[in-house]
Amino acid sequence: MSRHQQQPSPSERPLSGLARPHGLARPPGRDAAAGASPAGQAAGAWLPDHTAAEVLLVTGYAVLQGEVERIVAAAGGQLRVVEDVGDAAQYWDSAAAVLVGSDIRELPPRRRAPAVLVGLNGEGDSLWHLAAALGAERVAVLPDAAAWLAEHLSRSRSPEAGGLVLGITGGCGGAGATTAAIWIAQAAAGLGVRVLLVDADPWGGGLELALAAEETPGLRWPDLADASGSIDAAQLADSLPVAGGFSFLSWPGSRDRPAPVDATTTGGVLDAARRGYELVVVDIGRGAEPVHTFAWDCDRILVVVPAQLKAAVATARLLQELPPIEAALLVRGKAGAALDSGLIAGAVGLPFQGRVPELRGVVAAAENGRLLELGKRRSVRHFAAAVLDLFDDEIPAGELQ
Repeated sequence: MSRHQQQPSPSERPLSGLARPHGLARPPGRDAAAGASPAGQAAGAWLPDHTAAEVLLVTGYAVLQGEVERIVAAAGGQLRVVEDVGDAAQYWDSAAAVLVGSDIRELPPRRRAPAVLVGLNGEGDSLWHLAAALGAERVAVLPDAAAWLAEHLSRSRSPEAGGLVLGITGGCGGAGATTAAIWIAQAAAGLGVRVLLVDADPWGGGLELALAAEETPGLRWPDLADASGSIDAAQLADSLPVAGGFSFLSWPGSRDRPAPVDATTTGGVLDAARRGYELVVVDIGRGAEPVHTFAWDCDRILVVVPAQLKAAVATARLLQELPPIEAALLVRGKAGAALDSGLIAGAVGLPFQGRVPELRGVVAAAENGRLLELGKRRSVRHFAAAVLDLFDDEIPAGELQ
């Protein structure tokens, strides 16, 4: 990762075309990027190959049918539209991708979860609740997500290798999710894995402060606010700052109100990050907006919870807002705490994956930017090893020293 060490400033090396139009998990009420054109953007984003795999769309909504038909037609793909779930069962397993409309309330028995739940602007939070109930992998709000959907379908036909996107969130306030995210990123980088740590919470105070890297040159989220076009993964990686052996993308650690970055841009950044890194660790935060914007792009989610009853109750509530993807629990506390990990995992309803060590001075270390120093301790390295073992087949394996 030495190529990242010398970083040009944003003014010296502007990134051209950074944000691919992306409507995935767009928070309700947020406007789409200006100039979106579903058919035109889809044609540019999806370059078809010589074999057109069939996409199955299950919906009785004529408007949704028309939107998806234009996306697939512009790309030269094949679309089968079925209005009834029962009739769709015979085509379900053979389809390259299955899309269901927001009018669908149940799935055929013993069929895989749909790749994408498609809905329309104005349907609000109901889309995410329905996606969770159906087990959909992603949510696409049309017409804003037209280009993203086209590219997603393209990858389903000819998938390319990509990194793992791991989300970390706290089950309650002050759980220590940021600390855990930093230590996991640091440990993976120590194994030689190309790692990006993403600060997903604009109200979290700036992850760069915990890394003592506020003066490290490289792009921050506000630098991407006005970006447009498709992201080049290598160019993004070369423009991000580095600390602890891994790249990071942070909100600035200052009192100034940061420029907002919409879901179109954040989705494009995560897509490029997946292509440019072997592991992307996302410090999600607990707000509804970061959860809707980032959690649905994650492949796995780890929830950090202190070994306390009140924290377990708060965590159980949070799970209702998370997407239906594989999740596990990280319990913070000392061995032999009043509530052990098994009890907490049972109460929350998630499998226990590891114990975040309770170290003296960790709060002060976070304030003083010394978390990376604490990350070298044996107890922290053992914790990180347990977490990384969960993804043994998904990121390069190695041994912590």
